[in-house]
Formats: sequence, structure tokens, C-alpha cells
Amino acid sequence: MEFTETFWDASLTELKQGYIENSTSYNCLLCGKQIEKGVIYPYENALYEAERFMHVHIEHSHQSVFAYLLELDKKWSGITDHQGDLLRLFYQGKSDKSIQEELEIGSATTVRHHRFALKEKERQAKVFLAMMELLKERELYEQAFIPPHKASQLFHDDYLVAEEEQQAILRTFFPEGNDGQLKEMPATEKQRRIIVQEISKRFDGDISYSKHEMNDRLSEIHEDFITLRNYLIEYGYFGQTRNGSQYWLK
Repeated sequence: MEFTETFWDASLTELKQGYIENSTSYNCLLCGKQIEKGVIYPYENALYEAERFMHVHIEHSHQSVFAYLLELDKKWSGITDHQGDLLRLFYQGKSDKSIQEELEIGSATTVRHHRFALKEKERQAKVFLAMMELLKERELYEQAFIPPHKASQLFHDDYLVAEEEQQAILRTFFPEGNDGQLKEMPATEKQRRIIVQEISKRFDGDISYSKHEMNDRLSEIHEDFITLRNYLIEYGYFGQTRNGSQYWLK
């Protein structure tokens, strides 16, 4: 689930449909797949022109744009797990009573309160987007904001540690070598960042891991594998689906 500039630069309309159009193709914003214009695509005993086939692709590969966006890490979507559960059930057209029973929360009145709170969040988002668009129109946006990926790099640069100190910390916490077990959990922010970065090198960036696989691999490093897993996510080395079933190295 690596995001590109194309994803972030897409308009609200393009995000809702899940793809963008250029002169020669339709490009899926969710996975990057390109559907070439002027080609007829076969699928399950039917033929589709390019744009219609992009809809087929999204439905077949991602279930729906809504489902994909709902699975984004909360730092990208800005919604909590609980809000995500509510939105999923709202999208399914469930009644307040059935939602209350499924999520085992308060009463139908509680669900109605959540509907109101999410509607307020929508209104606030509209106002914020309007202000950001007005800022862009004044050509001040680039001066006022650093792109997220660049800001992240600056954050890490601020915390660069001298190579000698870094190696000393690694020797202390991995006395059997960097591929060995973790002697103890790091106590300081600096130690955690160095240890977590080193642990992340033991994973393959080309595959995703189930929760069980993550726990198994981390338990070989230290018995408190849950804390290690949380550190990998909190420090931005790993992404995860909303339900925590899949993890991937960023």
C-alpha cells in the first residue's frame, strides 16, 4: 500500500472513482494498474471497453474504492477503528438497531449520535478543504507546506545518530550479533529508533505478513513481540490493514 504522488494529487472525484485518465490510458489509483485506451478487454465471457474494464478491475481486485479506503492506516484516513466499523455498516445500509447489536454498543440512540458526529466531521473536512484550495489559488501552498514524504525525511534527518554511537547501541542490545535475539527492550527514544530500524531489515519488502507470521518472527527476537510489532508500526517501518490481519514493510 505504498502511495504515490498521483494518489495524493488526485481530485476528490478521481479518488471516489478510484482511477485517473490520461491521453492513452486509465490508471488505477489503488494499485497503479494501467488500462490502455482503444483496447477491448475480455472478462468472464464478456467484453469491455477500457474505462468500463477499469471498473471491473477495481471491483475484482479491490472489492470497491470504499472498501480500499476503509482499510487504510488511520494515520492516512484520520478515522479510528471504531469509526471505520460504523462507516462500513452504514455503507452496507444497516439500521441503527442492527448496528447497535452487531457492535454491542449502547443503544440505537448511541448509533444515531455517532451518525451525527461523523456528519460533523464531514462538514469540518469540507471547510478545511475549501481553505486549502483557496491557499493553493494564491500560489502560497508550496511555500507554506512541505510534502509529507519530504517532511518525514526531515524528521528522520533531525534524529540521525553518529555511526559509532549507533553501533555501540546495537552491540549492547544484540550481544550475539544484529541477527540474534534482543537482550532487553530499549528504554529511550533514541535506542528504540535504532533497534526498530535494525529489526525491520529482517523482513522482505516484497511480501505481506499475516499477524501470526509477524508474531512468530518477532517472538524469535524477544518474548514481548507485541511491543516490537507496535514499535514497527508507530515508527513508520510497517503498515497494516485496519483489522490488523496483514502487515507490510514500507
